[in-house]
Amino acid sequence: MSELTSPPPADQLAAVTLDSDEIPKAEFSDRVPIHSIIRREDGGSGLAGKKARVGGWVKTGRKADKDAFAFLELNDGSCAGNLQVIVEASLADLGQLVLTGTSVVIDGHLKLPPAGTKQKIELRADKVLHVGPVDPAKYPLPKGRLTLEFLRDFVHLRSRTNAISAVARIRNALAYATHTFFNKHGFLYVHTPIVTTSDCEGAGEMFQVTTLFSEAERLEKDLIQNPPPTEADIEAAKLVVQEKGEVVSQLKSAKANKKEISAAVDELKKSKENVSKLEERSKLQPGIPRKDGKVDYTKDFFARQAFLTVSGQLQVESYVCALSSVYTFGPTFRAENSHTSRHLAEFWMVEPEIAFADLQDDMNCAEAYVKFLCQWLLDNCLEDMQFMADKIDKGCIDRLKLVASTPFVRLSYTEAVEILEESVKNGKKFENEVKWGIDLASEHERYLTEVKYQKPVIVYNYPKDIKAFYMRLNDDSKTVAAMDVLVPKVGELIGGSQREERYDVIQQRIKEMDLPVEPYEWYLDLRRYGTVKHAGFGLGFERMILFATGLENIRDVIPFPRYPGRADL
Repeated sequence: MSELTSPPPADQLAAVTLDSDEIPKAEFSDRVPIHSIIRREDGGSGLAGKKARVGGWVKTGRKADKDAFAFLELNDGSCAGNLQVIVEASLADLGQLVLTGTSVVIDGHLKLPPAGTKQKIELRADKVLHVGPVDPAKYPLPKGRLTLEFLRDFVHLRSRTNAISAVARIRNALAYATHTFFNKHGFLYVHTPIVTTSDCEGAGEMFQVTTLFSEAERLEKDLIQNPPPTEADIEAAKLVVQEKGEVVSQLKSAKANKKEISAAVDELKKSKENVSKLEERSKLQPGIPRKDGKVDYTKDFFARQAFLTVSGQLQVESYVCALSSVYTFGPTFRAENSHTSRHLAEFWMVEPEIAFADLQDDMNCAEAYVKFLCQWLLDNCLEDMQFMADKIDKGCIDRLKLVASTPFVRLSYTEAVEILEESVKNGKKFENEVKWGIDLASEHERYLTEVKYQKPVIVYNYPKDIKAFYMRLNDDSKTVAAMDVLVPKVGELIGGSQREERYDVIQQRIKEMDLPVEPYEWYLDLRRYGTVKHAGFGLGFERMILFATGLENIRDVIPFPRYPGRADL
């Protein structure tokens, strides 16, 4: 009997089943990713003679040699580059194949192109396995340059364009880099809730989560189809209860057997329950439930007011007070009716929190994180960044190099205001007035980063009146231990602070800002029980992508933008 052995690893098994001249396919897809061909150091020329099955979408196509064959520029999204595919007329309808947007799966052999061409390798088709046709009269993304504004009307298709697919890969790289950075430094990833009952910023610009409207509509429809009982209906039901009660009394008086009495009592209970239901239903009124002239949220799904979160910070603080170093990375929402190129109604935030840390630690972490992201793109996403440099912003790669390698400037809010005031004296004009106590506008932030220092700037110790209640009050009682990381092109990229860990101080700050105490009782518990010095910050993920790519509008760096009047798909 032969000895039993373990089967070979899956990757070895796959290699065994391949022909010696066939390129390995993607692990979970029946095709060779284009990037594994053209992104080699030799541009793919070393694969000449190998067989490959590729799939993708036609970027451009043209027929040649009196329609004897066609050249296709094929892209599968795995990289910015295209693979040139040559298909003879005997294999497929070339008229359909050359249309922009057509999807194809093709078996073929990789060949060296003629000398002098820009391609290092091309695929000569042996067989066309699949064609996903496109009607050129209806396809909304024709061949040619399309504006980013135009593409916002086709968010379900715009990822097929070079610019948006490059943004998608850059966004993916920054997300991967984010998790890599925080895991490397011992942070735990915590999923904080999207539905919340507390307002982190205290600004009140929150989307409400409620079922009251849908329930009101359902009730209104139900009351039309099944009108509520009248007083006569209720009186009739009460008479039935009275009759059933008399039956029970008579049976007991007559000393009837237990079975008869139990049956009669059951009938009496059912009659009483029917009266209760009728009385309850008679009180139903169409519309939103109210109590004492106000909306009665005890009738809502969560039995209280609930909102889409503007930040996961408060909730993740409950974990930093137990696990020391944590971060959350997820969607946040703000119901601000803003149409600027820097605002979205739904956006993503990266929010780390560090226990036993002060404002200096917070600034150190923020600077290290931003530098890490910039270097990551240079090391891992250079092809897409070169596309951005060619098509969008010539200085974007140099900007990444600068930020990755240069110490950030650090100055207090007071020093920043003095610098801005001095610039005004020297003739600089700002739309927004410069004086101590203002919240710095984007034009002020960009002046500091693009004109004065030409590098990132961290401004710290802001006036308490323009910052949130949870930021630690400084000894001067006028400022809080807050910091903002400002970068060229965007302005504020990060906002953070040392958190107020003193129970009596934060309680007073909540009162000063006229916030209701009850929703924050759990937050105050973190200061009542084992309070600890801690700090954290929030990075607007879309703003980081704006900074990296040089794109002008934040709606172009998120896959499905939500802003006033638009929530497509």
